[in-house]
Amino acid sequence: MKAFMDRDFLLGTETAKELYHGVAAKLPVLDYHCHVSPQEIWENRRFGNIAQAWLGGRGPDGSLAGDHYKWRALRANGVEERFVTGDAPDRERFQKWAEALDKAAGNPLFHWSHLELQRFFGYTGVLGGDTAEEVWQLCNEKLQGPGMSARGLIRRSGVTLLCTTDDPADSLHWHKLLREDGSFPVQVLPAWRPDKAVQLEKPDYPAYLEKLGAAAGMEIRSFAGLQEALVRRMDFFNAMGCRLSDHGLEYVMYAPAPEEAVEAVFQKRLAGGPVTREEELRFKTAALLFLGGEYAKRGWAMQLHYGVKRDNNRAAFQRLGPDTGFDAIGSSAPAAQLADFLNALEEAGSLPKTILYSLNPNDDAVIGSIIGCFQGPGTAGKAQQGSAWWFNDHKAGMEKQLTSYANQGLLGNFLGMLTDSRSFLSYPRHEYFRRILCNLLGGWVEGGEYPRDMEKLSSLVKDVCYNNAVRYFGFGLETV
Repeated sequence: MKAFMDRDFLLGTETAKELYHGVAAKLPVLDYHCHVSPQEIWENRRFGNIAQAWLGGRGPDGSLAGDHYKWRALRANGVEERFVTGDAPDRERFQKWAEALDKAAGNPLFHWSHLELQRFFGYTGVLGGDTAEEVWQLCNEKLQGPGMSARGLIRRSGVTLLCTTDDPADSLHWHKLLREDGSFPVQVLPAWRPDKAVQLEKPDYPAYLEKLGAAAGMEIRSFAGLQEALVRRMDFFNAMGCRLSDHGLEYVMYAPAPEEAVEAVFQKRLAGGPVTREEELRFKTAALLFLGGEYAKRGWAMQLHYGVKRDNNRAAFQRLGPDTGFDAIGSSAPAAQLADFLNALEEAGSLPKTILYSLNPNDDAVIGSIIGCFQGPGTAGKAQQGSAWWFNDHKAGMEKQLTSYANQGLLGNFLGMLTDSRSFLSYPRHEYFRRILCNLLGGWVEGGEYPRDMEKLSSLVKDVCYNNAVRYFGFGLETV
């Protein structure tokens, strides 16, 4: 029997061990999509205890921030909300988390939590209800030491560059300060997330247009005006080092309409009127086609996250707000519309580098087949499937996504892992991915499905885990 999460955790063959320990473990981390706060990086936040670092809670402005993966697990264990996102004492919240972890066999949270305990706190035991006190004491003591602040955790994790997630109206104040700070060697770049500019069905859309217009130095009174405001903000983001966008969508729609029809929808909403579902889809199609073309002009990559059914527990959403653990996998992503959307950009000569993430694992092969239709010279893997996302970034989900990517295309061009996290302790997720990748490759080698050419295998691992992202996004980093 193998020891629990030892040096060879998840590595089932000698080839896998050689690839991981000899290559993957030594590579730096490029985290091109996450949700950590640039303000907390600038201020070099320290956490008072492990519950604050792991479970989060309400910030000074009353908003909730934290790990909604853990929040869902706590609720699944019948824990009262005051221990999840409420005002229960941190030590009691941590106890509830440790007791939930006792029941989390097979859940990636069990692996992630113990990787974080090992890498940052030197704890090689097992966290559960019976060991919560010793882990609480150990972690809290370690958190006060050098290298355990936000910046310290990033540097200890070998991160060379990370991209946050930022609204077009954001001043990027904290990014400016970080850019001017020569004492922190890690690049912290903004990533463009224009969801609020596209979601005209939202009740606060007219108010958001005022905010966006103020940031762009203009009034937005037409769809053309909206486009101009977005161009101005994209130029600003580009000057601040932005090299990629990100969209959160129910699905990638394609409902083209004449310009005058789109303008009529925009004017209707600007006046405060409601829009029909058909009008919404027409507007969003026009907005996304425009944005895709602008990304192509700047050499940005376009990330499309979709396949989500959000805010399913309406009562809980009303109490706690978005991103608090009440989203689920959606099953209404029409492949034909995705293909037609990409084709419209291709026909216009404005298809940017594109990364597709569906929360529904049943879409893996569909994505693999569609991206194969939109490759081209100049960029290896111009159209990509993104890493196993959210409800799929566990061992089985990563293995499935990697296998499908390999089956449908060229695994050696894959962009690898990202944390997609709000936590500074999440970087061991890159290690988790790398172990799974090396184990998959090692299994193919020792099963006689791929030659044991360690030079080529090492190059592939380096590319997938780091180099491909450096080249694809054009961050100006050195490859390894």
